[in-house]
Amino acid sequence: MSEFEYGLELLILFAVSLSLILLNLYGRKQKRGNLPPGNMGWPFVGESIAYLKPHPANTIGKYMEHHISKYGKIFKSHLFGEATIVSADAGLNRLILQNEGKLFECSYPSSIGGILGKWSMLVLVGDMHRDMRTISLNFLTNSRLKTHLLRQVERHTALVLSSWAHRPVVCAQDEAKKFTFNLMAEHIMSLEAGEAETERLKKEYITFMKGVVSPPLNFPGTAYWKALRSRATILKFIDCKMEERMKTGSKNEQDLLGWVLNNSSLSKDQILDLVLSLLFAGHETSSVAIALAIYFLQGCPTAVQNLREEHLEISIAKKGTRELSWDDYKKMEFTQCVISETLRLGNVVRFLHRKAIKDVRYKGYDIPCGWKVLPVIAAVHLDPSLFDQPWHFNPWRWQSGRETKNLMAFGGGGRLCAGSELAKMEMAVFIHHLVLNFGFALAESDEAFAFPFVDFPKGLPISITHIDPPFL
Repeated sequence: MSEFEYGLELLILFAVSLSLILLNLYGRKQKRGNLPPGNMGWPFVGESIAYLKPHPANTIGKYMEHHISKYGKIFKSHLFGEATIVSADAGLNRLILQNEGKLFECSYPSSIGGILGKWSMLVLVGDMHRDMRTISLNFLTNSRLKTHLLRQVERHTALVLSSWAHRPVVCAQDEAKKFTFNLMAEHIMSLEAGEAETERLKKEYITFMKGVVSPPLNFPGTAYWKALRSRATILKFIDCKMEERMKTGSKNEQDLLGWVLNNSSLSKDQILDLVLSLLFAGHETSSVAIALAIYFLQGCPTAVQNLREEHLEISIAKKGTRELSWDDYKKMEFTQCVISETLRLGNVVRFLHRKAIKDVRYKGYDIPCGWKVLPVIAAVHLDPSLFDQPWHFNPWRWQSGRETKNLMAFGGGGRLCAGSELAKMEMAVFIHHLVLNFGFALAESDEAFAFPFVDFPKGLPISITHIDPPFL
């Protein structure tokens, strides 16, 4: 979706929802107290348009820059149709993340639940979220990561990179999406890359994703309307897979669907939403992170050289064996620094939606119960008081370990991303084979933008050169 199309739909959204916002904002009394300074913006629409204006992903955008300079790191506003406390304060953000269900709870706009499903882990709160997350963690055990999933990740990496053999230019973002989608399709439902049904599902999923990150306008022809139709098609596909397994009495637990069918008491609707939301979470964020890593690395040849030396040493130590082992993965120390720096500077997840469920006082400010709270992760990651020259790609900063507590790329507390270790492993294995087999540089100018989702408008075209001999 272009910036113009996104802006147009955003304007239409606020026009058609004017009366709802009016009721929400002015139809209920709001507690006062010592609220943070700020500006509630225009009548009815607040400051949402300014907040969501596209900007380079490695910046916090003009809205946040202006408000932080004028009001400080904690301020009030009116965003997403609600009175909101916005936090660019690392301490408050940690307090919010660590007190899930005690002082704050997840509070995404209803449109997100409408498209991901009411049983999606992203929107669930309380015991049901805990139970769903436990199911995911029980499936993603260390033993499974060390063997089965590591082999899957390396195999799908090789499939994608081997297709670059006779291509001087590739769109890195598209290639990363192909890699993560095929991996998650096999991981979740044992679908094979390139098969007709996998490609059909991928086509529907692309339409679905465009709607997830678009304004929720449910009118014929809009991205959101198309996404809801694709959601129904995807759920029907998953349902058919479930029916096939129940008819055959399959006990296959090598994928998530089989594991859940055999080891949980979830209803059909809960399983459908769980599978769909994990396909979304496991594909979208990881693919963007890989594309960002390629983008940052092509501008930092010293980091690429350090990576190549680290991975060449690992490759030689394998003594001719083709597959990476878990011990090999754990040796990728500088690679983990690159991953941390990519997530810090690129900010795949820029902010979170929370709500105060009790009155909270922090640094002399009152956060009233019922108010929306927006912890802006990107603002912490790009805070010059926390990170030296935060706008520079500097993976070496992570070798000291001092800044680790301020890295919030995977959230925290009871909602810490269940697939964080898998995501880091995907990035590390992809980087391993990338730097050993290819040199890469931008084929044409492109830059990651936050819409607020992170995207490369041109798909990140890179020119590639083959390293001889190859290590794939």
